[in-house]
Amino acid sequence: MNAGQLTSSAYVAAMFSRDFVEGGFDHDAVEGIHCGEFDEWILAVARSGLLSDKEVAGVAHAWQRDPKLLLDALLVDADEVTRRRCESAWGALDRAAERRASAVVGSAPIFV
Repeated sequence: MNAGQLTSSAYVAAMFSRDFVEGGFDHDAVEGIHCGEFDEWILAVARSGLLSDKEVAGVAHAWQRDPKLLLDALLVDADEVTRRRCESAWGALDRAAERRASAVVGSAPIFV
């Protein structure tokens, strides 16, 4: 695969994946990504010089729409156990967010 065929996601995976999984499972990092806290990742991508400003903006926009894209890129070099732990944590965070959202909707007063 030549550089022209690499996607922004592939560059992110190449830059950060090994470091992300090196220490094993990090619940706080997964939770931060799930909550949309990825400014440091965007800054690192921008500072790398590998992507144009337009591509960095595209990556940031994609992560804002779907934060799981960042996690998926970071797990490219993960072993199966780390990948499963991260996926499990992500699922638990999704379920917790859904419960919070339904509790807020369910507690709203209804005016007739």
